[in-house]
Amino acid sequence: QVRLVESGGGSVQTGGSLRLACVASGLMSVGWFRQTAEKEREFVAGISTLRDATGYAESAKGRFTISRDNDKTTVYLHMNNLKPEDTALYFCAAVRGATTVQSMRDRRLFQFWGQGTQVTVSS
Repeated sequence: QVRLVESGGGSVQTGGSLRLACVASGLMSVGWFRQTAEKEREFVAGISTLRDATGYAESAKGRFTISRDNDKTTVYLHMNNLKPEDTALYFCAAVRGATTVQSMRDRRLFQFWGQGTQVTVSS
């Protein structure tokens, strides 16, 4: 059974960096989402098995980078220049098969979810 494990969350000051990791059971399209008490779970970044295409939410462009490890089982989310509004519980999600990045913006696409890792950015 597919199991996802997130790690790398923590507390940083504005402008700091964190690297989140999501370990999956195999090669799958993976998306990162975040959720707060004020906002519904929203798409942050995704990487697809379809030519390893990547995509980002507007709020993440230029600051976050999603990538795969060489073993294809770990997906990273490198977060730079963090802002207080990035504070959230971050989840990784996975789906089998070729999927466009645009489709990955819809959380209903994903069958497998991790438990979340907290990111807190203080001013």
